[in-house]
Amino acid sequence: MDILIGIAIGLLSGLFGGLVGLGGGIIMIPLMVGILKISQHQAHGTSLVGVVFTGLMGAITYSMHGSIEWIPALIMASAAVATARLGARYANSLPEWKLKRAFGYFLFFVTALLLCKPYIGDFSLATSTGLKIVTILCIGAFTGFLSGMMGVGGGSIMVPAMVIFAGMGQQVAQGISLLAMIPSSATGAYTHWRNGNVNTKILPGLILGILPGTYLGGTFAQALPELTLRLIFAVVAIYTGFKNVRAKPKATKA
Repeated sequence: MDILIGIAIGLLSGLFGGLVGLGGGIIMIPLMVGILKISQHQAHGTSLVGVVFTGLMGAITYSMHGSIEWIPALIMASAAVATARLGARYANSLPEWKLKRAFGYFLFFVTALLLCKPYIGDFSLATSTGLKIVTILCIGAFTGFLSGMMGVGGGSIMVPAMVIFAGMGQQVAQGISLLAMIPSSATGAYTHWRNGNVNTKILPGLILGILPGTYLGGTFAQALPELTLRLIFAVVAIYTGFKNVRAKPKATKA
């Protein structure tokens, strides 16, 4: 039964991840906690393992459509790997309710970033090659830490940050994000695994669902306008965020 549920969760998260350039963690985590009743910490660690496969299949799909810039992706990945382990360690030190709330506020923040893009115009920090490299390194380092902490691929920060601060198109930013999240998610997942925060029972089903789901999502993304992609992202992220910020400490028995 766990395998079948894992396939369904993987299919949904892969479809969404490929569609908007994320690892799918913002779908996987609440579904694993709500349906499978695993802890928030285990959901974050298990999600990161799944994100590795979402990134891999998504990067292949976007590459087939010419929507990846390889050099920016490699620069971003190198910075993200350096900080992903720190984020995973920090997550392990937090009580579960605090981790849920942090995840919820994190979703609100990145949604606001992405929705503000049309009103910012063509603003970009990357006015030269040197500034573009520095901008990408900063984005990678920041998202690597959040990836390890939140159990997501980091695309929810990478995509809006690249669109807003590096002046990249939505589809290209999503392709870069999917490729860059592979090594950073693997690093964070390994740290979570060492801390006992990976549920290996549901991983086979999760991966079986993620691979076809991500391919379909990445293919659909090429045909949708940027505004539609942003709105899909916003609706799911805000709904999930509201559910998590209401988390409360568990009552202690007298």
